[in-house]
Amino acid sequence: MRTILKLHLSIAADLPEPNTSAEISTFKSTDADEWLALNNEIFIVHPDQGDWVMQDLTNRINESWFDADGFFLARDKGKIIGFCWTKIHNDRVNEGAIGEIYVIGVNPDSHSSGLGKALLLTALRFFQSKGIKESMLYVDADNHAALILYKKLGFN
Repeated sequence: MRTILKLHLSIAADLPEPNTSAEISTFKSTDADEWLALNNEIFIVHPDQGDWVMQDLTNRINESWFDADGFFLARDKGKIIGFCWTKIHNDRVNEGAIGEIYVIGVNPDSHSSGLGKALLLTALRFFQSKGIKESMLYVDADNHAALILYKKLGFN
């Protein structure tokens, strides 16, 4: 049985600068095919995120919450090697917005390089630039590598 955890982080305090040799930029429509291929490679066995086709990506891009400025891509020598896609929830009555780490992925060849942390910090700093003080994410309970990263950054 699949167990999904919802983790939270207060981002009211200053965050460190992302530290990576990769170039981090935001998503453009011309990145769609390359992003889709990497997403499907990273999440090949994931029931929700894997096996996407272009229409899956297009459907998300057409959602009212989509903001390309919050969809970060990491490149090495021009090739996308990781990404962090955010989503901002503005629908909580009597509460401020919350920033969601919608999906984060790193090419298996770049695991343990600090890229995931750099992408996550980039996303959290993006939320801060929008005045958002709380972040959340969903993660499979058996995704130990991701949980280690999230716990090190203070998610609980």
